[in-house]
Amino acid sequence: MKVPSRLQPLVDDGLIDAVLFPLMSGKEADIFVVRCGTSTRCAKVYKEAYKRSFKKAATYSEGRKVRNSRRARAMEKGSRYGRKQQEEVWQNAEVDALYRLARADVRVPDPLGCFDGVLLMELIVDDQGDVAPRLADVTMTPDQAVEDHGLMMRYVVRMLCAGLVHGDLSEFNVLVDDEGPVIIDLPQAVEVAANNNAQAMLLRDVRKITAYYSLFARELLDTRYGEEIWSLFEDGELHPEHELTGHCEPDDAAPDVDAVMLEIRAALLEEQERQQRLQEMEED
Repeated sequence: MKVPSRLQPLVDDGLIDAVLFPLMSGKEADIFVVRCGTSTRCAKVYKEAYKRSFKKAATYSEGRKVRNSRRARAMEKGSRYGRKQQEEVWQNAEVDALYRLARADVRVPDPLGCFDGVLLMELIVDDQGDVAPRLADVTMTPDQAVEDHGLMMRYVVRMLCAGLVHGDLSEFNVLVDDEGPVIIDLPQAVEVAANNNAQAMLLRDVRKITAYYSLFARELLDTRYGEEIWSLFEDGELHPEHELTGHCEPDDAAPDVDAVMLEIRAALLEEQERQQRLQEMEED
């Protein structure tokens, strides 16, 4: 196929030998399957800032540190230089998250580097060598659903122990190969210690991924893994291999105002994303 303009510099520099075919186009990036030497890889081409909403990005990027004071001031002012720096921070956040989560024993694609707004990384394939399907396109037995859901909860725990929350976890951001689920799409991953939305996002992540697995194992609907995970985390008792129960007893002594506010915040985040998707559809 014809080499897309954003990938041409990587071809010229010998980082990519051939662009094989487009894989998908999302709200944040376009994905291509490429050949690098004898290996088949994935190239994620981030879309320009004007093609996506930085209102939503501001929610996710709260607390991300920029060491260079000039860059930080420019980003605050919204100058052309600042917008460029903001783009680089947004893109590098995914690379940093992939490395951190790989070290935390969370299954994610192996990153190979980010070059001029293009992230080169491992291509996740099935046992036939074809591109692995998204979780949304997979059906499974009840036992398999319970097993894979448990693995996903373990990954959520390990992510949290590594200081991160995915922020947009769903059946559309998980691939499934012959070894199980692989988490993808992490430019919006939030720093737990610095983002006021971290708890609401974690609860939403767990709720959405549990809702999908419950289509095959309805007993998962009665679980409260998100609340249990966050409660253990707040109490300083959570560790990467913590054995979860899926239960979390509410405090009956008084109304849980904080929990209600978190649900409201999560609902607002979901509505912002829905409105953004509608806007993108109208613009297309």
